[in-house]
Amino acid sequence: MKTVLITGCSSGYGLETARHFHSQGWNVVATMRNPRQDILPRSERMHVLPLDVTNDESIAAALDASGPIDVLVNNAGIGLVGAFEAMPMAHVRKLFETNTFGVMAMTQAMIPQFRARRAGVVVNVTSSVTLAPMPLAAAYTASKTAIEGFTGSLAHELGAFDVRVKLVEPGYAPSTRFAHNTELRVEDLIPEAYAAFAGPIFAGFATPALVTKEIDVAEAVWLAANDASAQLRFPAGPDALALARAS
Repeated sequence: MKTVLITGCSSGYGLETARHFHSQGWNVVATMRNPRQDILPRSERMHVLPLDVTNDESIAAALDASGPIDVLVNNAGIGLVGAFEAMPMAHVRKLFETNTFGVMAMTQAMIPQFRARRAGVVVNVTSSVTLAPMPLAAAYTASKTAIEGFTGSLAHELGAFDVRVKLVEPGYAPSTRFAHNTELRVEDLIPEAYAAFAGPIFAGFATPALVTKEIDVAEAVWLAANDASAQLRFPAGPDALALARAS
């Protein structure tokens, strides 16, 4: 029986992905900063662990407690839309600490066991903002685009050891708590000078033509984790698929 470790399982994509892998008969290590067992199935195949991907000691402790892992899903992330001019650099660094360096740190910590076994899969969850430019998301896009380049290069590097590395690119999901892990509010990041520009964009966010559901991402992660081909990118959700076809 295979085991998957998923980061950021307290809500959204991570939570649904943990449920999906469990429903497929896998052992699941569902990690989150503040563990909650009540939101996941109670099962001997479901293990909930604390994990802060920005803390090396927390990463080491989680991996020690997990045992052998077959698939690592780097899903934990934070984000916020707003004018880059108004975004504090401290928050930009926070975005990168979780979305970029957190993914790199988790992956680096997992590589030795994968390399030694000459088996394993890393699935990095990014965003459809990497498929086409999106206004009012410059810092977030930068943090996710960095992982796109990282993943593509690492796929070649670890392929020499039969370890697969994949990307899942979710589209826009209004139901997810996109900015849950930030203390900033969108309205604080739209100066008056940007109001006329931002208005139509936020109106579009409120009434999107196509949206991504959590299960779309969970199914894409499942597909990526079990894919033995050379395919790198797995867009998730109808809007992401449309962007991928157009790019």
